[in-house]
Amino acid sequence: MNKEDSFPLVKMENISKSFGKISALKNVDFSVNPREIVGLLGDNGAGKTTLVKTLVGIHSPNEGTIYFDGKKISFSSPREARDMGIETVYQDLALVELMSISRNFFLGREPTKLGALRVLDVRKMDEICKKVLTEIGIRVRSTNEPVSHLSGGERQSIAISRAMHFGAKLLILDEPTAALSVKEVNKVLDYVREVREHGLSVIFITHNVNHVYLVADRFTILEHGKNLGDYRKEEVSAEQVSQMIATGKPL
Repeated sequence: MNKEDSFPLVKMENISKSFGKISALKNVDFSVNPREIVGLLGDNGAGKTTLVKTLVGIHSPNEGTIYFDGKKISFSSPREARDMGIETVYQDLALVELMSISRNFFLGREPTKLGALRVLDVRKMDEICKKVLTEIGIRVRSTNEPVSHLSGGERQSIAISRAMHFGAKLLILDEPTAALSVKEVNKVLDYVREVREHGLSVIFITHNVNHVYLVADRFTILEHGKNLGDYRKEEVSAEQVSQMIATGKPL
């Protein structure tokens, strides 16, 4: 293990967050190590989404401390978190359906070329997009094809490869296998493994224990905004994880 790998990439300590009288998070501890896939699990209302939104600056914690890459941080916006290397892929994927694959790949980070006017360097965008997709085993018919023509799994691949190319250190996936066919689920899980091989860490938020169990190194389970348990894969079976979520009780 490298020296830098001995410290968590993400460390959230005693995080509490309330919305009026509703307490969404109560003294939650959460961490992600370098090159680690962590399954963030829990039933509806467990606090999973609130926790990651607190990490990336959408919410400010009422209490607690957050460290990222060895530094104490308090992001004021998701853009700030993104600039520091945290890329979040939500269920809606933030893709523009009428735009091409390559335009969506760069979305907001398009390279330009100078002339009488600054214009998009479409050729460069297509070349880079195709190269990055190929590197993680993704085949598309054409990078000029509209995103609306892609399947759910292919759309996930665009969002995941985009995060890799732009230097993300942490990839947060919100229900990445929801509403996908079995074949497409397997493809997305392969992409997640490939992301780790490229040195990224992943937070995999899901209700589907069987999917995340295939790729995760560790599982953090929340219940009504509290830590229910934190287990390495070799310590717990998929059935035990499902049982804890269903009963709200640790092993």
